[in-house]
Amino acid sequence: MADTAPPSSGIGVLHLFCRAGATLDPSKVLRAAAEAREEGDQVVAASILGHKADVALMVLGPDPWRLRRLQSAVRAAGLEIVSSYVSLTEVSEYAAGLPDEQKQARLFPRLPPEGKPAFCFYPMSKRRGDAYNWYTLDYDERLALMTGHGRVGRLFHGRVLQLVTGSTGLDDFEWGVTLFAVALSDLKECVYQMRFDPASARYAEFGPFYTGMVADLATVLASAAR
Repeated sequence: MADTAPPSSGIGVLHLFCRAGATLDPSKVLRAAAEAREEGDQVVAASILGHKADVALMVLGPDPWRLRRLQSAVRAAGLEIVSSYVSLTEVSEYAAGLPDEQKQARLFPRLPPEGKPAFCFYPMSKRRGDAYNWYTLDYDERLALMTGHGRVGRLFHGRVLQLVTGSTGLDDFEWGVTLFAVALSDLKECVYQMRFDPASARYAEFGPFYTGMVADLATVLASAAR
């Protein structure tokens, strides 16, 4: 049996962005998700708006082989994976002073949050340009910037839940950002306001955005079926 290679802290997070193929069998996708949940993993489904994908599956669990097994199962069931993202839950170095309860919520989130059906995912990195290089700042400067960034984010408490997962060395960007919100307009306002914060305006590089609506998997698959 292969070694499981679990993370030393937190859990693995796999985002799969899929198109519905002509051979899609929703019952097989539902069975694969049910088996993953029976083993203790979380499977969050979202119906994606726009041309980039039809279905998003966000899978969280400690065993990367189980995540890989679900990936293979949904592909075999007729979902064409057009993009993906691999990351780990984490507590950032700037959050060391948080109460233990809040740290545990970041390492072991329970998703999706109730009453927040709007969904968005995007990857991001910190800029390493000639004018602005995040990694040449000392820790106190970075901490001050991230404290201000968090202050803006807290303006949306109750409307938007943010999960930032680490992907340095695992995927093309350094973090994955998953947002759950009451409405799509909350996502728009939150990201817009946070981009004015210096931590984003000077130092953030963003990847593609995937936006849609969280629902039970059967409903999401029905919305994608041809």
